[in-house]
Amino acid sequence: MTERSLTPNITVTIGHHTRIYFAFVTTAPTELDSPATVTLHSAALADVAGFAAAPITLDNTSARTPARLVLVDAMELAWQRAKYRGHQHPLLSADPGLVGLNTLQHWLWQRLQAPVTNQAAA
Repeated sequence: MTERSLTPNITVTIGHHTRIYFAFVTTAPTELDSPATVTLHSAALADVAGFAAAPITLDNTSARTPARLVLVDAMELAWQRAKYRGHQHPLLSADPGLVGLNTLQHWLWQRLQAPVTNQAAA
């Protein structure tokens, strides 16, 4: 439980439904995400690693690994953690100083306002 209280989070209410989302850094591909997991930022691990609460040791290969800053629904956190780790991908708590509530709100609004691409037409 201590990890949850230290991990940056945001509460989202839509209608009568309220969810709490926690911010993490991962190298997992989106195919391993639950439907409720939201990607806020994606880049090479060298660029995303700075958002992690604990330092990440990088070499030339791992620095180029695709990584993401994600929001994970609290109700699906245990499942999401097991899924990522089962495929050898970390789920690292984001740094609360760098990824605080204001930052999460800003990035979530940007994500919600992003144009939707129609992949079915492609």
